Amino acid sequence: MNNALITLNNVNASYGTKKVLQEVSLDIAPEDFTGVIGPNGGGKTTLLKIILGLLKPESGSVTRNIAKDEIGYLPQVSNFDNQFPITVENVVLSGLSSGIKIQRPGASPAMLKVQEILLSLGISSLKHRPIGELSGGEMQRTMLARAIISSPKLLILDEPNTYVDNRFENELYRILSDLNKKMAILLVSHDIGIISPFIKSIACVNGGLHYHPSNEITSEQLKVYNCPIELVTHGPVPHRVMEDHKH
Repeated sequence: MNNALITLNNVNASYGTKKVLQEVSLDIAPEDFTGVIGPNGGGKTTLLKIILGLLKPESGSVTRNIAKDEIGYLPQVSNFDNQFPITVENVVLSGLSSGIKIQRPGASPAMLKVQEILLSLGISSLKHRPIGELSGGEMQRTMLARAIISSPKLLILDEPNTYVDNRFENELYRILSDLNKKMAILLVSHDIGIISPFIKSIACVNGGLHYHPSNEITSEQLKVYNCPIELVTHGPVPHRVMEDHKH
């Protein structure tokens, strides 16, 4: 794919003697919105580390047509010390630099951009609040704002709904759909039933990687892809669709 932001070609990765990823290939194009699914221990986190440049493959190649600072990243667990005396707006502002830089509120272009993003995520009222006083959902929204403040070409999210309250969950995916008009998105999730209306393609990761160029996938296809996860349907009464048990 000539316009790919990042291309992985036959990538292998191991931790010691344990092989985690084998012969993984993937193109990430500017317009992509890919859901990454797979079982725990299947290699999803390792895949993200390779894409982010945090882990070097054992073999294979990674071709980048974007700089590392053109990738926004929302990890599953924030590495911010909640006791650190910093406000929401300064956490978001730190996404524009390599480190945390406390700035006084003002009308600078950077601060105006911070206010715009906080407003779009519904947390503008929290801008002066210390992060130690935030709920899990508020912290997640703050970290999302930090991840997109630099207008990255690729946004990577690792289980973004982990700490998000139900009220904000649907709003989160609407926001991501809007962001996808300006950037590629790679979204790791354990619940394909929730993300399928929003994503454009699916990558099943379980040692290998199987790419599905659609947001519609069946249990049979998951078996072929060696991706042992459950499909969950959402309706008036949420329920799981599972195989018949053999007695």
